[in-house]
Amino acid sequence: MITTIGFDADDTLWQNEAYFRLTQDRFADLLAPYAAPDHLHDRLLAAERRNIGAYGFGVKGFTLSMIETAIEVTEGRVPASVISELLGTGRAMLDHPVELLPGAGETVAALAGDFRILLITKGDLLHQERKLAQSGLGDLFDAVEIVSDKTPDIYARIFARHGTGAGQALMVGNSLKSDVLPPLAAGAYGVYVPHGLTWALEAAEEPVGNPRYARLDSLTGLPAHLRALAG
Repeated sequence: MITTIGFDADDTLWQNEAYFRLTQDRFADLLAPYAAPDHLHDRLLAAERRNIGAYGFGVKGFTLSMIETAIEVTEGRVPASVISELLGTGRAMLDHPVELLPGAGETVAALAGDFRILLITKGDLLHQERKLAQSGLGDLFDAVEIVSDKTPDIYARIFARHGTGAGQALMVGNSLKSDVLPPLAAGAYGVYVPHGLTWALEAAEEPVGNPRYARLDSLTGLPAHLRALAG
């Protein structure tokens, strides 16, 4: 019997990756005199991969990686005006209003009375707290966990702390790598709801055949899925 449901935040409950893509397009425009867009994309992705351990996930680390990449591809000749604009794009991302995804609010509200509802997300603490406050969903969650990364051990500890253990918990999110595979490894159920835009560093193979795994086209299908699991 499932007693606890964990929800991812970015691109599960509200838009996120779309803003990163728009900022990357602006980054490519600013650096166009120095490098082709595909080359810039590869260099930026490599910088992000290198920097996750130091900066973590989120807008601030992304902004620093853009600046680092700009310095590298221009061999230190990037104008101060470009650095200033990159900082401005990062600030604009942090200040962007929260845009809930279709069915997100209704689904969380529909399940809140019957299950322990958790928000489990990674990224910058202040930014995620601000987005949650702006979303209007904060009162629906029994607990909020903003973590540096999502691993099986972290999920096991969260579901033990706020629920009845991973065996009676379900995690739902848009990232196979972060929201599905680690909870499954911890013994929980995992539900994948594709967003359409996925960060390259979150790509992973679907665990097809795992009896605790399901893929839904929309969050609105989650209540029916839970009823089916209950028999």
